[in-house]
Amino acid sequence: MIDWSTCEAVERNPERYSGAWLFRGTRVPIAALFENLEDDVPAHQFVELFPGVTLQQVRAVLEYAARSALTPA
Repeated sequence: MIDWSTCEAVERNPERYSGAWLFRGTRVPIAALFENLEDDVPAHQFVELFPGVTLQQVRAVLEYAARSALTPA
């Protein structure tokens, strides 16, 4: 499991959206990005579907996830 606590593009508040990790400044869970990518929705279309999320945030989340996947546990 990825520790998102050091990714600057996301935030978590136990009182918002059941404590899920969200794109910073939005109510959009980062899980929505991965679900949409699995459904072949490109990143640029994702940001159009979820106003408030920027392409920079999407890139930061994807880069963080990729780096985390390569880091030994």
